[in-house]
Amino acid sequence: MPFKARSMDVSADLYLGGAGVRAIAVGIGRSPATVSRELRRNGSAATPRRPLKYAPYAAQKQAELRGRRPKTSKFDHLELATMVQSKLCVKWSPEQISLDLAETFPEREEMRVCPETIYQALYVQGRGHLRADLHRHLRTGRAVRRPRGSASTKRGPIPNMILISERPPEVADRAVPGHWEGDLILGSNCRSAIGTLVERQTRYVMLVHLPDDHSATAVRDGLLATIKTLPEHLRKSLTWDQGSELAKHAEITLATKMDIYFCDPHSPWQRGSNENTNGLLRQYFPKGTDLNVHSPQRLLEVATELNARPRKTLGGLTPAKAMQRLLFDPETSIVATTA
Repeated sequence: MPFKARSMDVSADLYLGGAGVRAIAVGIGRSPATVSRELRRNGSAATPRRPLKYAPYAAQKQAELRGRRPKTSKFDHLELATMVQSKLCVKWSPEQISLDLAETFPEREEMRVCPETIYQALYVQGRGHLRADLHRHLRTGRAVRRPRGSASTKRGPIPNMILISERPPEVADRAVPGHWEGDLILGSNCRSAIGTLVERQTRYVMLVHLPDDHSATAVRDGLLATIKTLPEHLRKSLTWDQGSELAKHAEITLATKMDIYFCDPHSPWQRGSNENTNGLLRQYFPKGTDLNVHSPQRLLEVATELNARPRKTLGGLTPAKAMQRLLFDPETSIVATTA
């Protein structure tokens, strides 16, 4: 968008007088980035005195022409729309779709689209060849954007906790595989639950079936059954919040040789990968529903689907492929960044 009329006139006068971008920004009360963008987008041909000319009324006309509606959509391209729609239907995020398209079609500009373009197409009830109901496949399921609410972390009296501050540095920088984050997602009225485990380096997901309850004993038994399916070099540590469901953590450590660390109160970002995964899982297991209806086979299907999505933080690799590398070559290190 160009400036308001008075700002345009003032900026044009300052620019013709030889003022730089920062001086113009101070003079009209706008940021230097805004001034630079306006000159670049709405300036005209260069002159010997200045790298380009800026005429405010011509700039306004250019901006109005660009802003005319309706505009063509990237999704008027049927092949692109079909591929994006197919990935949304298996719950890939717009960012994952964009990453996959860039890797699959590196030489075809028409087959590449940024995540924001996908979001905007969904939030205006479908554009081009995209169906209008595809927003239901987003993690939130909403047709409009809303600010995120703050997360809360439950606490419980847990004896002999080892806090996250005592966790080795190798866990924090994700340089060594075999360190996990865990939590529960709860069903209606907190009467049912599913345990979630995420490996910090590969983002590989494992789901823990808790068919009866999510007491400390049930969670202990469920975690032991799941963790013991892993080779020893991939069970180094587990980071959990201060929920009472892990009150029997010492018994888990004794049986698996896996160190367990507890996050600080009200600090969900200390398990960032797990928090992100729990959000993804809510597409499959919505809040306010009974989670006991899901069989172990269903949990495996969901985990498999999540692990088959390419991750930007893994350079486009899927968690399944990253984990496969670790299983066959324990010395492999997957480059990973933040949650």
